[in-house]
Amino acid sequence: MTKTLDFETNNSVAYVTIKSPPANALSSSLLQDLAEQLDEVEANTSIKAVVLKGEGRFFSAGADIKEFTALQKASDYESMAKRGQDLFDRMEQFHIPIIAAIHGAALGGGLELAMACHMRIVTKSAKLGLPEITLGIIPGFAGTQRLPHYVGSAKAYEMILTGEPISGEEAYSYGLANKVVTDEVLEEEAKQLAEKIAAKSKLTIQQIMQLIPYAKTGLFAEGVSQEAKAFGQIFGSDDAKEGVQAFIDKRKPNFQDK
Repeated sequence: MTKTLDFETNNSVAYVTIKSPPANALSSSLLQDLAEQLDEVEANTSIKAVVLKGEGRFFSAGADIKEFTALQKASDYESMAKRGQDLFDRMEQFHIPIIAAIHGAALGGGLELAMACHMRIVTKSAKLGLPEITLGIIPGFAGTQRLPHYVGSAKAYEMILTGEPISGEEAYSYGLANKVVTDEVLEEEAKQLAEKIAAKSKLTIQQIMQLIPYAKTGLFAEGVSQEAKAFGQIFGSDDAKEGVQAFIDKRKPNFQDK
């Protein structure tokens, strides 16, 4: 068990729970804990599937915005984006399938985390979105690349450019979620799916996990690299500073387009 995560195993399934109240924000320490948790999963040869969920009201409402204010240079923000991208890329390429059980909200970095998982089960009432533009910034953990892959470019443009979230039912209809359920049965549905997978041979599971990623475009790596650079550059703008400060102050931002 880590400071920001709970970890337990049962029937060859690992259950990782985000515990960072009140919003399960993805702080740098939480991301480090998650990386170390992946190490532990890899070292445990009995684990065949992982369920990732959030404790409390949310799956994860996004990155820890307050951490942004401690950074100064574009290169600092680019490095921050690359660290998150590298972790989520590792998750996507993980040889053990990861199922995200999403309730409440998966916003910003929270949705980017969920999209790095291999499967997603969502509740009808869940809200999923990339609201970074409302802060005068952009997604930085490969959200501009993974979201179009799941929902198509037209819907991705709409979601990223407006910052407006979609419901769990909409996420399912657009192909972002494998299944939509009620809040009451979310954990049981995730458990059943994980155990159904874990009943299979680990050798075949690992082969499948290696093969499916070949279906992705070869431009993905270039896209996330360019996203990190843009993420670093945008934080040098006055609007980014205003958007982040307005979020901290709990007020509406006054963007000046500069």
